[in-house]
Amino acid sequence: MPVKSTREFDSNSSLLGVIGGTGLTHLPGLEIVDTKDATTEFGVPSAGLLFGEYYGRDVVFLARHGSQHSIPPHEINYRANISALKTVGVKEVIAVAAVGGIHAAAKPGRIVLPDQLIDYTGGRESTFYDGGQNGVRHIDFSWPYSKALRTRLLQAASTSGIDVLEGAVYGCTNGPRLETAAEIMRMEQDGCDLVGMTGMPETVLAREAGFEYACCAVVANWAAGKSNGEITMEDIEKNMERGFADFEPLLRAFLNVNN
Repeated sequence: MPVKSTREFDSNSSLLGVIGGTGLTHLPGLEIVDTKDATTEFGVPSAGLLFGEYYGRDVVFLARHGSQHSIPPHEINYRANISALKTVGVKEVIAVAAVGGIHAAAKPGRIVLPDQLIDYTGGRESTFYDGGQNGVRHIDFSWPYSKALRTRLLQAASTSGIDVLEGAVYGCTNGPRLETAAEIMRMEQDGCDLVGMTGMPETVLAREAGFEYACCAVVANWAAGKSNGEITMEDIEKNMERGFADFEPLLRAFLNVNN
């Protein structure tokens, strides 16, 4: 178990939060100095917050699906996750997500930085401003991802020679089942390049919380109907391993560029 450190994390600095998705329940290389089991007005987040130092920068890590990957996409308490990160002083978030590739350039094993999204989910608590004690607020969501943070990630990718696809439309479905070929055909006609299950409401909640937020989407498989045969967990795990092999040096380069 990590020991509690006497080191103070500066809440006035640009504290980086990393949200790990499928295949990333911990952050390799993170020197954990503290843990916190948070409780928020919206409930308990998916897992305890892990505080640590990663290549010279203070980082807070949260496993979106829980430390044992036990929470399906439609059951995640997204409001508690984002609220917990805000409470400890996070100002920037890099969210890692496993997705299916629809566009030909979004091939399995590749990292994609989406710049737009389309929400196909339903039944999820999707705002902090639901008319309760926080009232009602309508935020501008024209460009859901932080341009500044995406630019810095692209600079890090260029510096480290990592093949990153810049710009894509992320289509978010409920899950946990994968989509039908007809659904993917419809999404492609709508303009989606990627399909995932956790992009919403996480992205809009991050905007409401005032975060600079960007998604690092790791393509785990071709979407339904985009390849021959069935989508297998064996192929997904192999492609995720390839993608995460690039994410670690990308994050390291990001932190080096921005220190």
